[in-house]
Amino acid sequence: MDPEVSVQEQNPLELDLNEITKKLLFLDQWRGVFRLGSSLTTPQNHDGSHTSTEETGEGSRMFPSQGQEQLPSSTVCSIPRLPGISSKLHGFPITPAIATMLKRSLFGNTNQVLGGDWRKAHFKFHDPFSGLAFALQVEKGGAQSIQMAVQGSIIKYLLFTREGKDCSLHSLCNLSQREQEQALAAMLAGILWAAGEAQKAIVCFVTKDIHSTSTLDYSSNNFIERLQLFEFSEKEATEKFVYDHLQCFKGEGSHGVILFLYSLVLSRTFERLQKDLDTTTTHLLHSQAGSVLCRQAVLNLILTGRASPNVFNGYEEGKSEQSLHGILARSDIGYLQWNKDTSEGDQLSQVGSMLKTPTFPIWLCNINGNYSILFCTNRQLLSDWKMERVFDLHFYSGQPSQKKPVHLTIDTHSHHWEGEHHEDKHGSGRRFSSLEMVIRTKWREATINWNGTIPFF
Repeated sequence: MDPEVSVQEQNPLELDLNEITKKLLFLDQWRGVFRLGSSLTTPQNHDGSHTSTEETGEGSRMFPSQGQEQLPSSTVCSIPRLPGISSKLHGFPITPAIATMLKRSLFGNTNQVLGGDWRKAHFKFHDPFSGLAFALQVEKGGAQSIQMAVQGSIIKYLLFTREGKDCSLHSLCNLSQREQEQALAAMLAGILWAAGEAQKAIVCFVTKDIHSTSTLDYSSNNFIERLQLFEFSEKEATEKFVYDHLQCFKGEGSHGVILFLYSLVLSRTFERLQKDLDTTTTHLLHSQAGSVLCRQAVLNLILTGRASPNVFNGYEEGKSEQSLHGILARSDIGYLQWNKDTSEGDQLSQVGSMLKTPTFPIWLCNINGNYSILFCTNRQLLSDWKMERVFDLHFYSGQPSQKKPVHLTIDTHSHHWEGEHHEDKHGSGRRFSSLEMVIRTKWREATINWNGTIPFF
């Protein structure tokens, strides 16, 4: 018996010809997905090149307007997958061209995906009303640097930009869950808005549906093709949307850090991104010792709104007489770095004053490839030189064993340490811990009092 006739006979009042056709298309699309799954072994592209707007046909506008340039209804079929948000929230599905350019911007190719450590990473606070209520929980892996860079902005918001709160360590620890969520939403939205040059922000989430076409790759580890994009032209609307859907960034299994990274790149736009980068950095992520790590351009994009590949001020000339791009303006959140293997004579690796002396006394620290945060609760620290004689810093390492910030007292005028400490000739050859060394890249020859904490790091 003809299956169409049998279906109609069973439900003559409920199913018309259009509904039958849709059901048949549904079955056809399932068959297409299974056929596609057996042909995903394409060779990896190592050319590292970017796809131009001419190649993708995107033109000057990066994203289609609502209702325009959508995938044809005859080639789209919704297939239930992992939990996400509803596709009825007036966003639009990512196009194959944008998905391809996003992959190339991240990896330099279209086949690489982010591994398990990235997929587990999300923005989760420590318990409210605790010694680390202001702090995000982080784990080792490539996503740690993004979490810690966002952490710096959260501290800025909690200490210096929210109204009605004093600038104290007590106020940071005396946070409710609602206050934690407000801070996270405000800073995620603010970073995206700055990346879009205060004109536009893109927020992307995974939808409950996927839009199946033969040109997209449905690897179980890759969900770029399931993204729903939401475009905003007002900062307040961006923040409200992020707050209303914060679970998509902070929930267990949400892939929240990956979604934020995708949103960050899309908010910056591919055109601006290519102008930000230089010959030393053609894409944003790189593989090292089996892990996928962020290049400096990602951190600078979070800290400054521009994906500058280097940490020095302005522009420098590289070995091939090509212009290398550094930091062009003083950042809100600073950056310090120290690595035991870095030579002090390497001028291009030295952090410039735009990052060393930020607007707010908060620094993202890269210490031997591990990321942490230093901050001071006195906003005047960097605007009044007298404040820099003796002052307090607080340190958050992100280590699971840490229960409260480490309290450090910095003395920039007392040099008794020269006589009290002696170089360990039988050990590493260094007098001080790595944390002390990174602090001295900003305050040279400063004395650091750990106030009872055993020096570490």
